Amino acid sequence: MGTSPTQRVNAAPAHPAHAAPTPHTRTSSAARARARTRTCARARLARLLVLPAVVLFAMLGGAPAQAADGYRYWSFWQRGGDGGGWTYSTQGPSSARPGDGDTIGFRFAVSEDSDDATRPRGTADFAAVCADTPAKDGTKRVAVVLDFGTAADAPDHRTPPAPRTECARVGEDASAGEALAAVAKPLRYNSAALLCAIAGYPESGCGDKVSSSVDAHAVPKSDGDKADGDSGPSAGLIGGLVAVVLLGAAAVWQARRRRA
Repeated sequence: MGTSPTQRVNAAPAHPAHAAPTPHTRTSSAARARARTRTCARARLARLLVLPAVVLFAMLGGAPAQAADGYRYWSFWQRGGDGGGWTYSTQGPSSARPGDGDTIGFRFAVSEDSDDATRPRGTADFAAVCADTPAKDGTKRVAVVLDFGTAADAPDHRTPPAPRTECARVGEDASAGEALAAVAKPLRYNSAALLCAIAGYPESGCGDKVSSSVDAHAVPKSDGDKADGDSGPSAGLIGGLVAVVLLGAAAVWQARRRRA
């Protein structure tokens, strides 16, 4: 038996399985796609920003300060009569022959080597040190600067004697060691002729080997004491480097976003 048009209409499914999408359905799908794209982009940006910062922190702040061997000793310095800065002497006090009007200096400190040695503090020059010592025929005058260092340099970490200056009047051919002996006895030397003590300081030891932070000697020294500081880069330096890394990562992300 055939079916009437009314029956055929009633037999049709109420919701066809392959109905054409409505405008509302297309809008919702596009919105979800854009949301997923934004989420993925934010995740990529987070990885670009966080990973360089973590690596930079590990490089600058994560590594422990290394230790290096230093020596506690008296270093010997010279300064010409025309003033200027201190120069580390390449000769020992017993060999160097300062001229009339020259200045010699001695500094007790912990140093790794001659390049790391700490200069005597102060700005005293020959004119100031020897102002009250008149010239005399057959002699020369040498200004002597004595810097006993700081408590950090002392073997027992106690406050050392205060720095002082002296004017030595010695023979024309006298060595720096003889000029020193004229104003700062007692002196103490070891068997290798290394100057161990000036004016009895320190009481014992001679060029003792010590362990010290490399970073403590990383900053160039002035005519004053060695620079004090932390054992790592400053907060400003780290902050600046982090900012550079973050800006670079953001630029990379922007470039990728434009290509996408």
